[in-house]
Amino acid sequence: MNAIAMLAGFVLDLLIGDPEGWPHPVIWIGKYISLADRKIRARADGDSAKLRRGSVWMTVSTCLIAMAVTAAVLRLAMFGGRWALLAVMSVLSWTCLSAKCLAKEAQGVAKALKRSLDDGRKQVGRIVGRDTACLSEEEIVKATVETVAENTTDGVISPMIYLLIGGPILAMGFKASSTLDSMEGYLDEKYRNIGWCGAKLDDVLNYIPARLSGLLMCLSAALIKGLDGRNAFRIMKRDHANHLSPNCAWTESAAAGALHIQLGGSHEYFGKIIEKPTIGDADRAVRKSDIVHTNRLMYATAILMAAVLFAIGMIL
Repeated sequence: MNAIAMLAGFVLDLLIGDPEGWPHPVIWIGKYISLADRKIRARADGDSAKLRRGSVWMTVSTCLIAMAVTAAVLRLAMFGGRWALLAVMSVLSWTCLSAKCLAKEAQGVAKALKRSLDDGRKQVGRIVGRDTACLSEEEIVKATVETVAENTTDGVISPMIYLLIGGPILAMGFKASSTLDSMEGYLDEKYRNIGWCGAKLDDVLNYIPARLSGLLMCLSAALIKGLDGRNAFRIMKRDHANHLSPNCAWTESAAAGALHIQLGGSHEYFGKIIEKPTIGDADRAVRKSDIVHTNRLMYATAILMAAVLFAIGMIL
């Protein structure tokens, strides 16, 4: 049932995405994290040791609550019989995936850039954590490509893997960890202590999926017209460690190699310049069409992974 629910959820995500006004579980997870953040900061009163202990408590409680609520919903669904349970599992699986939402946000950046540079800056600010007020068109496109490539792992591939292994319960626990990382996992003074545990857990949970995602992205690039699968694999082997995160550069380097562009480099976060190595080679100038190609690469990678996982699930 895990394999069927995973595939059904993936299809629902491709068809519908995240409808406006949908009571998405991540919204409630985010509200809990914000509440926990305020409580921990108030009690710690700036003490770094207390903040780090609070980080552990917040990480454990966020994941356990998300998993417990999911388990309770599935338990209730069981009273409706096997088909009701499968339907609820499929819907919960759908909420764990974000391929269409990711592609839609990236397309929004491309459309905004056609209107004006300022619109592009505002739109890309919805999907990146860096400061966007002074970004050039090239930097906006690069930021979008990097975001789609990176989130191919934690927004699509990782949830599918955990849906197969442990169903919606485990996948929702992963989603809680991922939300923690996106909200608290920064290296600046404000988040360094309170966000460290969530960030470390996210690194662990994405470790294997990131490498699988990179390999599948290289294969996908070989299957898509206009992309270079061989160069994607070459750059991934060379530059997969060129990132502060142990996972992000696997897909970013694969995408950079597939497109023959250079990503990475230093960026401004919360008014501070963060030095980062570059990823890929600047074989050509970045174009707005690279956003479209990266979306196709993300979709192809996701479809390949869904097919592989479904086959594994049905065999086992």
